[in-house]
Amino acid sequence: MSDISKIIESQNAFFRTQKTKDVNFRLQLLKSLKAEIIANEEAIYTALHKDFKKSEFESFISEFGLVISELNLAINNLRKWAKPKRVKASILTFPSSDYIYKEPYGTVLVIGPWNYPFLLTMEPLIMAIAAGNTVVLKPSELTEHTSLLVSKIIDKVFSSEIATTVLGGIDVATELLAQRWDYIFFTGSVPVGKIVAKAAAKHLTPVTLELGGKSPCIIDDTANLKLAATRIVWGKFLNGGQTCIAADYLLVHKSIKADFIEILKTEITRFYGNNPKASRDFPRIINKRNTERLAKILKDTNVVFGGEIDINDSYISPTIVDSPRLDSPIMSDEIFGPILPILSYETDKDLEEIIWNFEKPLAFYIFSKNKRFVENTINKFEFGGGVINDLLIHFGNHRLPFGGVGHSGMGAYHGKLGFDTFSHEKAIIKRGNWIDPPIRYAPYSNKKFTILKKMFKWFG
Repeated sequence: MSDISKIIESQNAFFRTQKTKDVNFRLQLLKSLKAEIIANEEAIYTALHKDFKKSEFESFISEFGLVISELNLAINNLRKWAKPKRVKASILTFPSSDYIYKEPYGTVLVIGPWNYPFLLTMEPLIMAIAAGNTVVLKPSELTEHTSLLVSKIIDKVFSSEIATTVLGGIDVATELLAQRWDYIFFTGSVPVGKIVAKAAAKHLTPVTLELGGKSPCIIDDTANLKLAATRIVWGKFLNGGQTCIAADYLLVHKSIKADFIEILKTEITRFYGNNPKASRDFPRIINKRNTERLAKILKDTNVVFGGEIDINDSYISPTIVDSPRLDSPIMSDEIFGPILPILSYETDKDLEEIIWNFEKPLAFYIFSKNKRFVENTINKFEFGGGVINDLLIHFGNHRLPFGGVGHSGMGAYHGKLGFDTFSHEKAIIKRGNWIDPPIRYAPYSNKKFTILKKMFKWFG
């Protein structure tokens, strides 16, 4: 038996002890996790800087702060979330009291990504534990320093039969996916998401896939161009552009495109200076391989700003590409880097032809003051979630579901929705014994049938 099989067997055995179904037990685990994360705050910033050259400010706003907020939310609301919810009974089940019980799935596999290696491993872990599951977490092998720190934190807080990490690359992920789990939560690319879904299907394992895609951002001729440029530069180049919900490309109305490009250039310089490589606020690409990938798709494009590349430093400057062909490499797949293609449009038909050229995206953004245009566009296109007149911020509201549709993912989480994701809703009816209407019992008569049809008409 492999080490991974032994871990799963141990977690399955512990789950059957029923200890994780005790809300007090879960709360103590979450409080201990919070204390350990806070104790390691500076170490978390250091690890993220070593992996990305990420600033403390950006590490806090996009990783540490969100994790602490999610922990606080779970700790403060867990008793309410876990309590059986009474629902209205049906006349067909009268007399009864009807409930939904929140039940943990069991042993959960969480596979985390490299782009936000602390946030996107800890957040699903928190909600899986809050829901009463045991967890095996596989952080990304690409973020060596952060993944090692995540492993140390989890080992300090949890016994391995409750939660543990498994470090390693593709071979380890392959072995993990070959096992039988009660739930799989994966964040990463579309190609790997298909592999995860195939592995889960073998055992009929429920799965959440948080993927990505080419998320568009429309800027029409009514938008506040200066404000739009400021917000787009922030949202696109946060984390060096390595954000699954970053705007992958812009669709700018033809009448304002030239002016908008100039404003974008000014804002990028205001953010990061004339030499972004020297800026403490501009992160690096995760590794040389991804830097080379980005450099390759920049070839033979019309770079109108930026384009500086240092493979050895995993650096690509904030870059604007004007009017790439839809069949070019830069428009073929999700960019996942600090490169911003800009296309132009004049009519709604132009938008349809471009956006429907791609799979359904994870995110969708519109900058406009035209309410009719905004509403029509929101209703026309399918996507995971979106923002009007800003980027990314829908991720920050725990009351909103976060997840994709189609190729950009399946399932959603965040806040209570995260708790619900890792909980099976068990339907329970507690039937009363003080009366037992005889209509459902044989022998069936025409009179009973007439009464039955009337009941369905009145109460159905």
